Amino acid sequence: MRREIVAAGLALLAVAASAQTPDSAPSFAVGTASAERGKLAYGEIAVPAGSDAATSLPVAVIHGARPGPVVAFIAGSHGTEYASVVALARLVERIDPAKLAGSVVILPLLNVASWEQMTVHVNPIDHKGMNSSYPGNPAGTQTERALDLVAKQVVERADVVVDLHGGDLDEDLRPYSYWTRTGNAAQDAAARDLVLAFGLDHVIVRDVDLASPTATRSLGGSALAKGKTAIVAEAGRSGLVLAPDVDALVDGCLNVLGAKKMIDRAVKPVASPVYISAGSRVQADKGGMFFATVARDARVTAGQVIGYTTDYLGRKTGDVKAPIAGLVTFIRGVPSMWPNATLVNVAEVLPAAPPYTKPAP
Repeated sequence: MRREIVAAGLALLAVAASAQTPDSAPSFAVGTASAERGKLAYGEIAVPAGSDAATSLPVAVIHGARPGPVVAFIAGSHGTEYASVVALARLVERIDPAKLAGSVVILPLLNVASWEQMTVHVNPIDHKGMNSSYPGNPAGTQTERALDLVAKQVVERADVVVDLHGGDLDEDLRPYSYWTRTGNAAQDAAARDLVLAFGLDHVIVRDVDLASPTATRSLGGSALAKGKTAIVAEAGRSGLVLAPDVDALVDGCLNVLGAKKMIDRAVKPVASPVYISAGSRVQADKGGMFFATVARDARVTAGQVIGYTTDYLGRKTGDVKAPIAGLVTFIRGVPSMWPNATLVNVAEVLPAAPPYTKPAP
């Protein structure tokens, strides 16, 4: 018990220290992007060749005219979640270095090969997930080498990490944020404040145990384990770049900076968020075609038919039913399916955010 209290105390001190340490250096560099005080710089994080090909990650650094926190905005772990990548590319010029307090690091596209080869979910070079391989490995494959550099050059130096996503090519997704809770009261409260400031009105409540290695394999989990404030936001669907989704993500990022007093921006947090669970998924048991019969954001009952499958000749092979009652947070937006492909996710709508519950081992 005493060990747990000491550990909790150290974690609180880490969060407090991170929040109270402004970036006061005359310049700030990530990769080849080196910005002087009050300036914007573009560059790349060069990932050297190893067991497979080299790559480079585009990066922009905005070093504010005045000291303040360091906030990292990262997207493109899944390179075909286009709305989030485009949003961060557009965010760069929305931030005036002369009026910024602190520093902003923008990494709009981690998974360059996914973007260039239109590959969903994984890096086609090594077939690994770029949001499930943290903290990386300098001697590993391309994904691991890239994430090792991101972890060291960006995550470790940031006070706040904002991870943007946007519904992959096969996902017809409704916008939402994740409030990932660790059981650390100060860290969880800081994340909640930024989730509400971001502005998406649906919030997935997800509890993790940072002692579990699987909880820290994502960008958000890795950042939380380092004592950072971390949030995830998603808007976008089925490969579309729609103005409402892109604008929601750009405005959300600016709202984070406003909430941190890094820019002069009035922020009105979501007053009545809809809290939802992470949800339950239905996966395909074999290849074929899937056709949805309900839309994203539909309220469904347990066992309700939400779609059906066919073989490649159009012969029906079965109905797909909602696993629980709740909200369809995303449903497959294309006919193609393969074994274990996610067809739908249904989340329970919660009356309020419940107390933190440590996940079972």
